[in-house]
Amino acid sequence: MSDKAKTKLTMLQDLLSRTLDSERSKAAEKRHKAGYRTARENLTDLVDADSFIEYGQLALAAQRQRQSLEDLQINTAADGVITGTATVNRGLFGKDRSQTAVVVYDYSVLAGTQGYFHHKKLDRIFKLAGDLRIPVIIYTEGGGGRPGDVDVTTMIAGLNLDSFYTWAKLSGQVPRIAVNNGFCFAGNAVLFGCADITIATRTSWIGMAGPAMIEGGGLGTFKPTEIGPIEVQEKNGVIDIVAEDEADATAIAKKLLGYFQGPLAKWSCSDQNKLRGIVPENRRRAYPVRQVIEVLADEDSFTELRSGYGLGVITGFMRLEGQPLEWTHKRKNSHYISMIR
Repeated sequence: MSDKAKTKLTMLQDLLSRTLDSERSKAAEKRHKAGYRTARENLTDLVDADSFIEYGQLALAAQRQRQSLEDLQINTAADGVITGTATVNRGLFGKDRSQTAVVVYDYSVLAGTQGYFHHKKLDRIFKLAGDLRIPVIIYTEGGGGRPGDVDVTTMIAGLNLDSFYTWAKLSGQVPRIAVNNGFCFAGNAVLFGCADITIATRTSWIGMAGPAMIEGGGLGTFKPTEIGPIEVQEKNGVIDIVAEDEADATAIAKKLLGYFQGPLAKWSCSDQNKLRGIVPENRRRAYPVRQVIEVLADEDSFTELRSGYGLGVITGFMRLEGQPLEWTHKRKNSHYISMIR
């Protein structure tokens, strides 16, 4: 390799390093002080080691008229969203079945707001997921649309973009799993709410408008923590699963994705004779349905959706002899089980 080529490679490696936590230590420390993880820490926990291929890592906020290039490289790394492809659960399902598109919003970059190049990255990864027919896991923490991208003068209120269309278009084509922790407002909340399965931590606030938009609309002044708290959104059926924290939410997302990745060769279950004592002979008598499911399903395989909403029906995913299934139970003791394909 020539000296000139080496110099260019060194320059590239330097630019890439500026997007990482090691070079953005102040931002990482602020996240940790709040009790949260960085976007790249969530990414590392989600994907298989050395499998992530990042798209648009060197993108910056369209704010060169406002900030120096060096400031943008550190403070608007990847324009606030990490996108790419990786394998998830490869050890269980193999390389082909574990291919996944990943989107991780970075709240340490302009409060995870959606900017011009940010949306270009979303458009690209959503289209790629559709073309390759691979599932998407998205972390949605952020404050919605960003008004400060002054370099772009041709945007129509920031809405001449395909992101929301391409995201909606994936419905019915590939599984879409959304994970949220912290504040999730406006456009970020749209992406979260339109996912097939939604997971939110107990420290989540999700609303179709943030404080500034609400106040600008003449509806009063509210703190971010007063908008869409987890207690309200869980009861409203907005959230499928409430997680304890980001690590728990990530583990749940991987488990949910696994139902769509195929059967497991190794499985175990409870003694099925227990069912004789749980289900009564008299069809008019009630019985603990969740206990029936836990016995019938493979051990630790049942994941219930919206347990605090629509109490007359129990829905979720489970495995039976390693095979992934959907479960629905209605109050009149009727059950529906179907295989996920």
